[in-house]
Amino acid sequence: MTEYKSALLRLLAERGYIHQLTDPTGLDELAATQVIPGYIGFDATAPSLHVGSLVQIMMLRRLQQAGHKPIVVMGGGTTKVGDPSGKDESRRMLDQQGIQANIASIRTVFERLLTFGDGPTDAVMVDNDEWLSQLGYIDLLRTVGPHFTINRMLTFDSVKLRLDREQPLTFLEFNYMILQAYDFRELALRHGCRLQMGGSDQWGNIINGIELTRRMEGRELFGLTTPLLTTADGAKMGKTAAGAVWLNEDALPAYDFWQYWRNVDDRDVGRFLKLFTDLPLDEIARLEALQGSEINAAKVVLANAVTALCRGEDAARAAEATATATFAGGGLGEDLPVLEVPADGMVLVAALTGIGFTASNGEAKRKVAEGAVRIDDAPATDPALVLALAPGEERKLSLGKKRHGILRGA
Repeated sequence: MTEYKSALLRLLAERGYIHQLTDPTGLDELAATQVIPGYIGFDATAPSLHVGSLVQIMMLRRLQQAGHKPIVVMGGGTTKVGDPSGKDESRRMLDQQGIQANIASIRTVFERLLTFGDGPTDAVMVDNDEWLSQLGYIDLLRTVGPHFTINRMLTFDSVKLRLDREQPLTFLEFNYMILQAYDFRELALRHGCRLQMGGSDQWGNIINGIELTRRMEGRELFGLTTPLLTTADGAKMGKTAAGAVWLNEDALPAYDFWQYWRNVDDRDVGRFLKLFTDLPLDEIARLEALQGSEINAAKVVLANAVTALCRGEDAARAAEATATATFAGGGLGEDLPVLEVPADGMVLVAALTGIGFTASNGEAKRKVAEGAVRIDDAPATDPALVLALAPGEERKLSLGKKRHGILRGA
């Protein structure tokens, strides 16, 4: 591992955040001598980010922990365009009201993980619509356009991926990289920003911003990317069979969020503890070294720590208590998902879909046929079974060993 002078790069390197750096020596020297304002951008395509964005949020947390200034850039402007990076198709268009509502919802997670304020290292949140919406098209073409060549833009992975697959890439999306580069320049002018961080798929966009600002303003900026984050089995971080693992409480109950981390692959425990918790590295090394069934204790530590950061200490304690009651005691934990069953009953497959265990009744039927469904820990083999419950009566519905919910009579 490279030896860095600055606390910032040492911290990022030790915990596994660094994939690429534009000028390691220059950034290291700068971080060792002054406060660096650094930013990451997040588009507001939904009311919540999912755990695939959590490594980026934690990078801003590390930036602040090392004595520097995080700038959270919400893409109120770029959300209207759409980033083609890592996408197979165009995103749906949102109106201004929907974008602003999403930003307000997303902010709640950042407020848990960062300290906002007016101090030199306090985080700030800005919306790039503030400057992008003021751009005149002809002015943009004249001032920014000459610094980009179509030849080079066609070489970026985000563009090549779509073209190679012969999937449409709209002119609107093709402009995204220009707008992101313009963001970096604008943040340098408005907030003294010197560093942009992001996932490895953002490397080309970050380089664009550095070069544009150097050519237009003569300022030296820096870029840093994280490794592509996948689970040990190769799956994309933040995706499960049941859907995205959302960071906001109203998008995913705390118990399901906690369970996601409790059920990670054994091989991912140490890496995730470094990336997603504040536990000391020596304690992480101890937990990572646990063998056999003892690794489950490390997973509980991981689940508690991440849930406490993103949802609060109370949510973490409640989720662990629910898991203990459900798995160890065989009872019904208070934090399990609940589905109200109408007085005239509900078919089993509809209950599985209604509680969120399956995406469709067809999938529910397959799970029943596979023997994966249980009611009060007894196998349920008839997909057409009608569940009739008295008012207030509760029964436990389980899919596999790890998904449990409560059916309650209405």
